Amino acid sequence: MTDTTTLPLADLIARRLHDALSPTQLVVTNDSHHHAGHMGDDGTGESHFSVDIVAADFVGQSRVGRQRMVNRALADLLATRIHALAIRARAPGDGD
Repeated sequence: MTDTTTLPLADLIARRLHDALSPTQLVVTNDSHHHAGHMGDDGTGESHFSVDIVAADFVGQSRVGRQRMVNRALADLLATRIHALAIRARAPGDGD
């Protein structure tokens, strides 16, 4: 078993989302370099992220419902390690 505390945070986010939502597409982007020196920048280079995710679990869910599902999968990280998370959550077949 891999010690998840040593993974880059983007990889940990991806692992959590794969486990919780079985996405067909997932891109996790570390945007922290855009926020260096701003509020919420803890100096680790791992504080601001974007997630672009497509998952069948999102079918029938509102935009807010989809974001809540992502937030639930990452709740402890959002409370302790992630300062900002931009989420683009789509169901298969949703337009761009």
